[in-house]
Amino acid sequence: MADESSNTGQTALSRQRIIKALSEMSDQLERRGIKGELCLFGGTVMVLAFAARPSTRDVDAIFQPTEIIREIARKIGEASGFLPNWLNDAAKGFVSKRHDTIEGNLPQFPHLRLTMPTPEYMLAMKCMASRIGGIDESHDVSDILFLIRHLKLESAVAVMDIVAAYYPQNQIPVKVQYLVEGLFEEGKI
Repeated sequence: MADESSNTGQTALSRQRIIKALSEMSDQLERRGIKGELCLFGGTVMVLAFAARPSTRDVDAIFQPTEIIREIARKIGEASGFLPNWLNDAAKGFVSKRHDTIEGNLPQFPHLRLTMPTPEYMLAMKCMASRIGGIDESHDVSDILFLIRHLKLESAVAVMDIVAAYYPQNQIPVKVQYLVEGLFEEGKI
């Protein structure tokens, strides 16, 4: 984990640092007389909503108003020593047409509303985005395991049924099924 007291090259965003940045974003939106919205994904949801891990490397979200939030995020990032893309919308490639979101137990701010995928949708997204053999594999697998346990799913079929409820069968990579089956076969659940 990166040294969180340093002002250069921050890579670990703890719950506290994310909340502080989002609170500042709300304050800046208020100064402009604007209300914003972020739908959070990935590691940020695992940190803020589920307390499933201590940090994430970035904040994946789709947000409105897009350009204003991008500008505010850039300024907050520079002032906080975050990486330039600390807030990004890279996860939008995994957004399902069945975009089920909730506020869950996410913190809320006067001028910034936070939402997240339902736990089922989050599991489906995590499975679809899983990076097997990559740098982030351990987070992906631990997040998937956490969500399977959270949802009390007892079989790979139950998990794959959830994935198929959010994504067309012909778009689900075979690696997803292998990953899920492997988790159950290896007794990790």
